[in-house]
Amino acid sequence: MACEVKTTCPYCGVGCGVIARVDDDGAVSVKGDPEHPANFGRLCSKGSALAETLDLDGRLLHPEIGGRRAGWNEALELVAERFLQSIAEHGPDSVAFYVSGQLLTEDYYVANKLMKGFIGSANIDTNSRLCMSSSVAGHRRAFGSDTVPGMYEDLELADLVVLTGSNLAWCHPVLYQRLAAAKASRPEMKVVVIDPRQTMTADIADMHLAIAPDGDVALFNGLLVHLTTSGAIDQNYVSAHTTGFAEAFAAASALNLDGLSAATGLAQKQLRDFFRLFETTEKVVTCYSQGVNQSSAGTDKVNAIINCHLATGRIGRPGMGPFSLTGQPNAMGGREVGGLANMLAAHMDIEKSLHRDQVRRFWGAPAVASKPGLKAVDMFRAVADGRIKALWIMATNPVVSMPDADVVEAALKACPFVVVSDILRDTDTTRHAHVLLPSLGWGEKDGTVTNSERRISRQRAFLDAPEEASADWWQLAEVARRMGFSEAFGHASSAEIFAEHAALSGFENDGRRDFDIGAHASIDRAAYDCLEPFQWPQPKETAPQEGRFFADGRFYHPDGRACFVPVQAPKARLADDALPFTLNTGRVRDHWHTMTRTGKSARLSAHIAEPFVEIHPSDAQTIGVADADLVRIESPCGTVIVRALVTARQAPGNLFAAMHWNDQFASKARIDALVPPITDPFSGQPASKNVAVKAARFAARTYGFAVSTAKPRKLQAVYWAIAKAEAGWRAELAFDGAQDNWIDWCRQAFSIPGGIEPIGYTDRQSGEFRLAFFEGERLFAALFLSPRPVAVARSWAVSQLAVPHADLSKRFAVAAGRPGADKPDPGATVCSCFSVGVNQITAAIRDGCHSVEAVGQRLSAGTNCGSCRSEIRGIINGCLAAAAE
Repeated sequence: MACEVKTTCPYCGVGCGVIARVDDDGAVSVKGDPEHPANFGRLCSKGSALAETLDLDGRLLHPEIGGRRAGWNEALELVAERFLQSIAEHGPDSVAFYVSGQLLTEDYYVANKLMKGFIGSANIDTNSRLCMSSSVAGHRRAFGSDTVPGMYEDLELADLVVLTGSNLAWCHPVLYQRLAAAKASRPEMKVVVIDPRQTMTADIADMHLAIAPDGDVALFNGLLVHLTTSGAIDQNYVSAHTTGFAEAFAAASALNLDGLSAATGLAQKQLRDFFRLFETTEKVVTCYSQGVNQSSAGTDKVNAIINCHLATGRIGRPGMGPFSLTGQPNAMGGREVGGLANMLAAHMDIEKSLHRDQVRRFWGAPAVASKPGLKAVDMFRAVADGRIKALWIMATNPVVSMPDADVVEAALKACPFVVVSDILRDTDTTRHAHVLLPSLGWGEKDGTVTNSERRISRQRAFLDAPEEASADWWQLAEVARRMGFSEAFGHASSAEIFAEHAALSGFENDGRRDFDIGAHASIDRAAYDCLEPFQWPQPKETAPQEGRFFADGRFYHPDGRACFVPVQAPKARLADDALPFTLNTGRVRDHWHTMTRTGKSARLSAHIAEPFVEIHPSDAQTIGVADADLVRIESPCGTVIVRALVTARQAPGNLFAAMHWNDQFASKARIDALVPPITDPFSGQPASKNVAVKAARFAARTYGFAVSTAKPRKLQAVYWAIAKAEAGWRAELAFDGAQDNWIDWCRQAFSIPGGIEPIGYTDRQSGEFRLAFFEGERLFAALFLSPRPVAVARSWAVSQLAVPHADLSKRFAVAAGRPGADKPDPGATVCSCFSVGVNQITAAIRDGCHSVEAVGQRLSAGTNCGSCRSEIRGIINGCLAAAAE
């Protein structure tokens, strides 16, 4: 019989509840869980498409050693042997784990226990270092603990929501929809968006502050001075519960209003308006994400924000507080178990001998690591220079996501022993592994995750494990046993691991540490299976309860007070002729990290199908780039080639490029290859938002677009980017030289059988050339070539892979790239949930649909996850403005 299972989305830190339904025929469908307090039934485009990413295409299903299939015992024995050998010859710091916010808490816990408690090194770090470690450092400096004070409902209760360094509409879409709905019901609510780009989030902003890169410290320092001089400080709260205000104020006073304007790039009136709005609104939430964290001054940015909330006592109360929005589904869970190299499990500090002793005694460990391990960037430096001899990478793809990515790849190539646990066989990282271990994916694995509001939820399995794939915690425990630590790693289930994790959180705690879920220390398998989402803390013998921290003024520094942290604005980078542009990196709406999951969905690939760079029209004109041209971007670290998207949303002098594309989907688009390994001195988080680059038009001799039923392979082109499409694949191409035989090129690239002959179309005047290969009535592949970026209706061309072509004239129409009047081109996809294109939306506007709601009623666009609503509104405004001219 069909069954439904409640689980949690594996994408961003919102932690949405999902109901997965498995039908009798094995088909899976998903919907939002209306009872989950994170999303109340809402899902974004990625969450809605989860069922489309569950196929076994490309899955790693068996252990491999040196590229050959191996058994689990042989592979695990080899991993244990090589790690033990390295430890014996070079010491425990010669080995390392690089883990991921994609792991479940139970996986994370076992990895941390093995490395820090039994191997005796703290060389375990996580890709969460790249997204939220500056928040951790800022919290610990201010609060004495890594504590997120608030909860999601604060966004709905606030009268002012400040979004800084957060493209909420695309990166946390469900929270954006909650905020948008709250603002619609209370129009007096104000939203301020602080971002160098005019992102889709700015659609609901009452004020958009297009701040200069890394201007955040100056802005919030200026706010602190304004709050002080205007008498808005909560003197009672400051004097009773904090220390260091005078020092923080003195540091903040270094810039006058002229200096603030120069440092932030904002007009003085904008500064005064923002300061006054913050001053006069009591219920303020300041949400921040990667635009704050991913900076060489990320920790100082966090503390500059927190200083303003501490100064006004606007923290820990409904609708008030600083709020860190984490990027990954279990970045918070990783923090709880000490997944970062400078932390211990259960929010204990590796620097404190008391905490090390508590963890050692609880685990029965021989000796807990006594000093912080290597943070991510330093870890891969140590791999490169030979200090680390054996490295185990789990559920992440650092050859794409790490800064200075080409150097990271070279380090892995040179490392004596690399183990990778993953669900996919071919990634940019797995190709350098000596041992590959097949892991469980979403829908197969079983455990817990913690979202940005400290809410722990279950990820439940609803699919059988495919072939030999196994849980990450099991892999770790089996290696631990083979290393001689059997007694400490006898866990039989994720429920047992969670119980141990909960017990450690309450061990000798008595309220001295913020993280405490001791109430679940005795949980059994049945109770674990039924575990409802709950927020921590939940100490022993207490019931679950919703709550905030710090309204009572009790913090976790030894004196019980919060610390104001004096911070100074960093010096702005001056543009130079060699590197005149500032590159900002980030996410797009429908893809996730390095596309190992979302790249499987045709629907998610339809919105943005190739790597791109946003560039302001004046900059594009200066370097001779037109919309849809190719652009070469260079930094001292590397080079990429991407498509130009010319838009006034981008500030002059600034570029934006997405981080997702990799060597599996594009020829040269690993954006983090451009990013230098510059890190925040406190958090070790890389600076990915302020990269000095140069850009120029990439002049190709021939441009191409192709569709095919078979996945393109061995594309002999100077530029290529592929994306999944309905019934096949699509490819963007560019060539720097002539091909001797395009028919043979197509046969190789698209795996076209020899018996299939093409029909063609050539326009000698324009230089355009077309080939289409049909197998019976089915289009097998089509190639469109031009001396300029190819002007072909992409969505229409892709759709031809799924329809029959019995009529010969229709086949020639395909070859010509011209949809007939009876098959209008929907245009580039705007709404991924319902596959609605821009041409359909503009047609509805011409037909009288002049609001987002009207377009939704006509086409359904924007009525599911809602993350395209701002884009739809922009199309409406553009059409109506053009009609009025």
